Amino acid sequence: MVAGVAALGLGVAVGTLPVPYVIESPGPTFNTLGQSQGSPVISVTGRETYPAAGNLDLTTVYVDGGPNGPVSILGVFSAWLDRSKAVYPVEMIYPTGTTKEQAEEQSSVAMTTSQENAVASALTELDIPFGQQLQAAGLSDGSAAAGKIEPGDILKTINGKEITTLAVIQGELAAGKGAPATVVVERDGREISQAITPKDNGEGRFILGVMLKYLFTFPFDVKISLDKVGGPSAGLMFSLGIIDTVTPGDLTGGKHIAGTGTITPDGTVGPIGGIGQKMQGARSGGATLFLAPAANCGEVAGHVPDGLQVVKVESLAEARHAVELAGSGQDTTGLPACTTN
Repeated sequence: MVAGVAALGLGVAVGTLPVPYVIESPGPTFNTLGQSQGSPVISVTGRETYPAAGNLDLTTVYVDGGPNGPVSILGVFSAWLDRSKAVYPVEMIYPTGTTKEQAEEQSSVAMTTSQENAVASALTELDIPFGQQLQAAGLSDGSAAAGKIEPGDILKTINGKEITTLAVIQGELAAGKGAPATVVVERDGREISQAITPKDNGEGRFILGVMLKYLFTFPFDVKISLDKVGGPSAGLMFSLGIIDTVTPGDLTGGKHIAGTGTITPDGTVGPIGGIGQKMQGARSGGATLFLAPAANCGEVAGHVPDGLQVVKVESLAEARHAVELAGSGQDTTGLPACTTN
């Protein structure tokens, strides 16, 4: 009896030991056309807005483990047996040594950036002009621009071409094939010209080694209110919500649509994490159509919940078309899908 009790105690103790894994599970959904804690998720001032019915849900994922606190062996085994959850080694999700405070700060910054990009991409899609500049946020280790570009500098031109997007810089560096580039920056109200020889990043692409961020000047104010949600993956759905808010009519036609994806100012949709859990959360929330980044298709095919149609999208324009098609009651079966081929 004593041996049995001891064995049981040992088993319980082992089962509660922390292990270096992260568990992802479906989180709640939020309608970008609705409210959160009594306030509109998206509110616009300085431009006429239009009421919208239906749902354009952004999807979320709960993350346990890593800097959020340890998970146990029993918790991991339980998650492995649950098809709605996913288990990953901590280092696949968080860099070694990441603290909870650092993870929260990075998530908050990513959310703020995604909101700004969402406004920019929505205005780009609607052909509404706005101001856009690139600012140096920092330099990478061994940067080719060390001593020539400083954090806070606004990049004005490269080889005489106005810098409006990152693509302008990339295009000039690629065309130069490693030759020095003349970069003009604005610093403390004055323009400074620098000759910078880019470095090969090891993959055949020439870079300045400058971390950049966009500075936008929008013609009206867009406020996004959503507590305790971070990361960049809501960008696409914010963009669609903004478009529906500032254009006449009802984009969704009252349909329940969900999705996920990062967004860039030019409307490119990028991959995200936890796509399987987000599809599960979307279906549980009532969605029948789901917009997924094309780059996530490998994780989508074969894992789509019953009753959910998943449409793969690479751009905001494609996502908008899919929503408009569904909202008008037309057949959506011909829209691009993720396949196992």
